Amino acid sequence: MSQPLSPVPLALPLPPAPSRAELTSHLVRARIAGDVATPRENNLSHYRKLANGDRHYWLGLELGERWADEQDVLAVMAERCGVNDDPDYRSGQDTIDPELTVAALDRAAAELRKAAEAHARVLFATGHPGALLDMHGTLATALRSAGCDIVRTPLRVFADEGVIVQFQGVAVYERGASLWHTHSPQPMAGVLLGLEQAGEPLPDLVVADHGWAGRAAQQGLTTVGFADCNDPALFLGEAEGTLEVAVPLDDHVVDPRYYEPMTAYLLSAAGLAG
Repeated sequence: MSQPLSPVPLALPLPPAPSRAELTSHLVRARIAGDVATPRENNLSHYRKLANGDRHYWLGLELGERWADEQDVLAVMAERCGVNDDPDYRSGQDTIDPELTVAALDRAAAELRKAAEAHARVLFATGHPGALLDMHGTLATALRSAGCDIVRTPLRVFADEGVIVQFQGVAVYERGASLWHTHSPQPMAGVLLGLEQAGEPLPDLVVADHGWAGRAAQQGLTTVGFADCNDPALFLGEAEGTLEVAVPLDDHVVDPRYYEPMTAYLLSAAGLAG
């Protein structure tokens, strides 16, 4: 049996870790799961565009023609995310199953624990800096305190007319002195190429979202990704075994603090918090 890891100090205090039932209730109240803001029409539109080969929706994965039927995409999203599985349900409210969210968080926690025990090299990145930067940063701080090597991105990595910068160990995309929401895989491609050119080892684990996660997984790196119900690619990658874990959640609710109970649960489940 694995030995418990020592508690680590965090940059910002978190609420006490909730129980599984408490977290499930919170996810529904905050609309991180349950009845989420993303409408059914938007979900189906993205599933169709992915199936039709629009690479913007592939998030850096190479899906080929394996998912050319949007009904197959819908079936995976119903299984792994909890959206309505009725293909004739075309508009209205759609859902993320909070039980699937918590189950995926448990799988993600197992990867974080393994990384901490191995003092692994870990890269954090987010395409949703307005919502998920604090969560990723708190996880990075905890793993650093547990002995992990948190990857510092090379300087002057440019992608998509912007530059890659880091805050609290988390890589983000900056353009015009602002942090941008991005689905593009190019920032991650630039970071990984920059590491190789600098003679630095690639990460043992990547914790990310959007194209950051998809591109890392496609390169063969162990990847934990977070994804909304209108971003099916990471769930398809998990179904194929390219991505280790895809956590379903609304990735931009009204305040980043709503993710704090989820972060506290994840740290506790990983053995990274007292």
